Amino acid sequence: MNRKDFFRSSLAASACAGCFLLPATNLIAENAVPEDEKYKQLLQEKEFIQNWLTDLLDTIDENLDEPSKSFLLAGCGRGCFNRHQFKKDIAEKGKGDLDKLIEAYKNNFEVWKEGNTVHIRYGEVSQGCYCPAAKFRPARPNDLHCECTRATHQTIFETALGRTIDVKILESVRRGNKTCHFLATV
Repeated sequence: MNRKDFFRSSLAASACAGCFLLPATNLIAENAVPEDEKYKQLLQEKEFIQNWLTDLLDTIDENLDEPSKSFLLAGCGRGCFNRHQFKKDIAEKGKGDLDKLIEAYKNNFEVWKEGNTVHIRYGEVSQGCYCPAAKFRPARPNDLHCECTRATHQTIFETALGRTIDVKILESVRRGNKTCHFLATV
């Protein structure tokens, strides 16, 4: 056996042996922390993230003008659109056709056209805010978080129709209403 073949077979054997050892190492590390401690740690991390998010949104709300607040939260709404396939699917199914877009929306929302506007509503009465980022924060009369959802719907419409669309918040559970209701001017 020449040097090159010897090196290649030795490397392959070492890699195989390493594959068998790695899972055992992971099991030892995972089992080193009891389940109740892992759960406690997760709860602490959740509380930390909730508090951090509350501090961030309170700072934004208290220190920025309305256009800046909307701009920042709109970025989160566009990110939410990009992260969730069902939102991208709505836009794709409605590509270039408002009627198809409305039909695609109907799989997840109550939606109807009225003149040059489209209503998007989360039912006549909503069970609450569906966003996990807002779920554990107290609601406010002019809750900033709703700008994120507004921007998500705006992004769906703009992606589908290929032009700028204005979307307004008509009602919001987080702002004290019985449902979330948005109005897109098309």
